[in-house]
Amino acid sequence: MTKYIDDALVMKRIKTRLRRNQMGKGIFFLAAVFALFILVVLIARMIFQGLGYFDWDFLNNFSSRFPEKAGVKAALVGSVYMMLVVIPTSLIIGVATAIYLEEYARNNRWNNFIRANISNLAGVPSIVFGLLGLTIFVRLFGFGKSILAAGLTMSLLILPVIIVAAQEAIRAVPKEMREASYAMGATKWQTIMHVVLPASVPGILTGSILAFSRAIGETAPLVVIGIPVIVHFLPNGLLSEFTALPLQIYDWAKRPQEEFQNVAASGILVLMIVLILMNSIAVFIRNKFQKRY
Repeated sequence: MTKYIDDALVMKRIKTRLRRNQMGKGIFFLAAVFALFILVVLIARMIFQGLGYFDWDFLNNFSSRFPEKAGVKAALVGSVYMMLVVIPTSLIIGVATAIYLEEYARNNRWNNFIRANISNLAGVPSIVFGLLGLTIFVRLFGFGKSILAAGLTMSLLILPVIIVAAQEAIRAVPKEMREASYAMGATKWQTIMHVVLPASVPGILTGSILAFSRAIGETAPLVVIGIPVIVHFLPNGLLSEFTALPLQIYDWAKRPQEEFQNVAASGILVLMIVLILMNSIAVFIRNKFQKRY
């Protein structure tokens, strides 16, 4: 009887594939360990270097030329004010654009050209958006070095990321959910508001979290539009001048006195806490909607 299967050859190939699988697993594990190691080293150094200056006085003081008197009050409040402009502006415009492109726009060359360019804008350097903000919001609209100008510039910076994330989230909603809504007599707008948007909230928020984190930590656009580094007052409106945490940290980090390096590390701790708080709120909202759908 003719034997069609060579058992020795089959076993040899199985062993080779198992070895490759183990090798791949080992490489991925080492990559994960290396990334975690770098993250732990950065966080540990930031904490040990900055914890000495991190107290209530540091949060409640304005910037000073003396490291022991320096604080982040103006920068912290300024960053929060700026994000109050960035979050609603970028989220409303970004989600509205994604809804139009996914639900209403026809699949033709012009719309495909728009979609491709929005994706490409996500990779444009932040300093380019700073120049755009300087031309439009600071000089053309006359907003000056204000919270409104900085917030709108940062909104432009993160808008492509939010649009792309929202498009992917809307596209991932099962077609059957839309058809069931239409079968119940709902209009297209009712289907979008009550079916598509709630189901896509987790995906939209996942991309938006990353975008907001980038906006609050970016320095280059603020430098380009001329936001001052040191101010000794709190903003009293959207057209008020202000400073932001990244600018304050950058100013401390470049000073020659060694003590200011520790003050800069304390400023980074404050920035990280603000980021964690923002992300925690967004993750809570995302998880709440994930349970419903």
